[in-house]
Amino acid sequence: MPKRLNKQASVSAGVHDKFSASGKGDLLFLGAVVLLVAYGLVAVYSASSYNAEVQYGDAFFFFKKQLIGFVLGLAAMAGIAFFDYRKLKKVGLPALIISLVLLALVFVPGVGKSNYGATRWIGIGGFTIQPSELAKYGFILFTAGYFAKDPARLRTFKGMLPILGAGIAICILIMLEPNMSVTMCVGAIMVGMLFLGGIPKTSIALLCIPVVFLVPALILAEPYRLRRLSAFMDPWASPQAEGYQLIQSLYALANGKFFGTGLFRSRQKYRFLPFSESDFILSVIAEETGFFGVLLLFAVIGFVVYRGFKIAFACDNFYGYMLAAGITLAFAVQSCLNALVVSGCIPPTGLPLPLISAGNTSLVVTMAGMGLVFAVSRHNGKRKFIGYTTK
Repeated sequence: MPKRLNKQASVSAGVHDKFSASGKGDLLFLGAVVLLVAYGLVAVYSASSYNAEVQYGDAFFFFKKQLIGFVLGLAAMAGIAFFDYRKLKKVGLPALIISLVLLALVFVPGVGKSNYGATRWIGIGGFTIQPSELAKYGFILFTAGYFAKDPARLRTFKGMLPILGAGIAICILIMLEPNMSVTMCVGAIMVGMLFLGGIPKTSIALLCIPVVFLVPALILAEPYRLRRLSAFMDPWASPQAEGYQLIQSLYALANGKFFGTGLFRSRQKYRFLPFSESDFILSVIAEETGFFGVLLLFAVIGFVVYRGFKIAFACDNFYGYMLAAGITLAFAVQSCLNALVVSGCIPPTGLPLPLISAGNTSLVVTMAGMGLVFAVSRHNGKRKFIGYTTK
């Protein structure tokens, strides 16, 4: 970790064995998370009601599924919030292995489920789960536990190799689904956690150099990625094909103007904008609430990110710091990437807006992760951040 915290690395290595959670925790953080999820329920209903009525004969179809995810996520978040998070140090490697196995099961015939040309889900009875959502947090648990065991590993390339290997393995499996957006997200989390851990800036630069060459190579390797890039550069060149979704998203953003058309009054949700309840739900939100509505939404998202990092920096042990910082980073990266896609700043790709978009796997896993961050804040109690060193 950079020279930030006010305890010796021996604290993070486990000198303090007793778990002190006498503090109430960061209730502002918890309240903001619940507020986002509650707003997501409203947004999912608004964005999906027409499509749900047409496809399933029930305007509340997606809302009911999201409500189930909300209840399960709330239970997971509440249970984890009162858990001694340091006991999770030992589950890092198993969590990584399970993540890799689940990602591999996606490609097993009869187990993996395909949709819109991608195989990203595992079917279990009448339910589906998206392993890539679990893999992000499995990687965070593994990284936090690995470096907390010996923070000195951050100072050598050899010490970083297991983290790089785990991150690259996850990225390859997700890329094969294919899912370029989540691949980018996991890659950003990997680099971000190494930076938060305190590796030298030169090492960060050396890690980023291959990415500069790898991204163009990956785009050239798949024709559909080239088409998406072309549509991103000029969506109106193919308004009925690759450019369609981005054009409809931009129409929604433009129609919202400053104050929006009003809640439940989006036009683009009437089967003009594909995936309006999931990957492009922000477009509907922007249309209904306008620029200021989106600004307010991202103010709350930014508040969650700010409080999450504040909780991490206030932690007196390296594991808690890495865990809270990693989960907060994942939430921040995914939120930013979704906003960039919806606004046409990067090529269109499937990535939900965390805590808001429809999708039970993402919702439950993200809420559980936020519960872990809150558990760290309860352990911090009334301690204030002063600065940390691993020397």
